[in-house]
Order: sequence, then C-alpha cells, then structure tokens
Amino acid sequence: MSLFSEVSTTDLVTQIARQITAAIVAGQLKPGERLTELQLSREFGTSRAPVREAARLLESQGLVTFSPRRGFFVRTFNATEMRDIYELRIGLELHAGCLAVERATEADIAGLEAQLSLLYQNQKGSQASLETQMFEDFTFHRMLCKAGGNARLLKVYDELAMEMRAGITLIGKLYDDPQRMAETHEPIMEALKKRDGEELREALRYHIAVARDEVVALFHEIEKGA
Repeated sequence: MSLFSEVSTTDLVTQIARQITAAIVAGQLKPGERLTELQLSREFGTSRAPVREAARLLESQGLVTFSPRRGFFVRTFNATEMRDIYELRIGLELHAGCLAVERATEADIAGLEAQLSLLYQNQKGSQASLETQMFEDFTFHRMLCKAGGNARLLKVYDELAMEMRAGITLIGKLYDDPQRMAETHEPIMEALKKRDGEELREALRYHIAVARDEVVALFHEIEKGA
C-alpha cells in the first residue's frame, strides 16, 4: 500500500511538503530514512522536480537533511539538539504568554478551556495514539501563542513545533500518562484567566522545563544504548 496519495497540480511543492511532514511527525518516515525522489514522485503522481523542491523546503525547516551524492534523509535528533529546541520554545512561549495576558479575548480563553477539556477526554478512553495526544497538546500551546496576537511569533513557533513533534515521535514515550499531561496545563489556564502575567510565566516555564528534562533524559538513554 502506498504511503502517500496523489496531489493536484495546484501548489504541488507545498502539498508534497505537508504530506511528508505529516509522515515524519506520525513516525511513518523514520529518522535517518532516505527520501527517494523517484519513489516519492511515483506515489505523488508528479515529476521529481516538485519532490526535490519540497525536500529542500523541509530541509530549511529542519525536518530533512541533505547529503551530497546521497540525497535527502529524515533528520535525526540528539539530546543536545532537543535541549536547544526546548530552550528556544521556553523563550517564545513566555513572551507569547505575556502578550496573551494583555491581548487574549474572552473567545480565546474559552477556546483554550475547550482544548484543555479535549486533553482530558483523550485520557478517559486511554486509546488515544501518541500522535493524537501530541497534536492536542501542541494545539493548546499554539492557541496560547496565537492569543498573543503576534503573527511572526506564531510562524516561528509553528516551525519549531514541527521539530519538537518529530523528535518526540522518535522516542514515543513522553505522553504515556495522558491524565498527568492534561493536568499540567491547569496552572497555565488559571493564570491566563486571572490575567496574571508573572504567574503565567512561571507556570509556562515550569511546564515546558519539565517536558524538556524528560525528553532530553530519554534521548540520553537512546544514545547510551546506541
């Protein structure tokens, strides 16, 4: 069965890049796996040129690497890279949180509360996949960033989130406890509802730092066993 579906002739590069990104984040394309232009072009029903352009786009976003005379490969991550990514995330989200305290509308806050409820619903059935749990988690944080009203910041966050999701997919363990994952968002939500900037910053810093430490530790374990 083909991993990808054929795409239309409109904006081929973007469509191909999105499908490859989804496959990487879902773990269908593994870290270090080669992206064979000929095979992909057949699956997408296109020539090799848009596939190559899509791969270049993903390379610029940090999801794909290029090796001369060998081609494109799904990026691999290490503990240091994941630590750096999370430290950048902390800086972005703390600033976005401060903006959200000032700019978030009541609709923004209601949307975040609904998303938090969805995080709790995931743990009730206990059948939610890693991909689903991760998506809903990042959706909450993206909504918070969006509530800050800075489109440029949101764009950078989206690019960073793709790297984080791809890295977490590699270890596949961060969301083993969906209940705890949902609960850790409560202090963030409460601080935003109170419009308390300092409390929100502390809640975000703690929340993301805990995730960073867990992810980095898991990557260290993988590297020791390699």
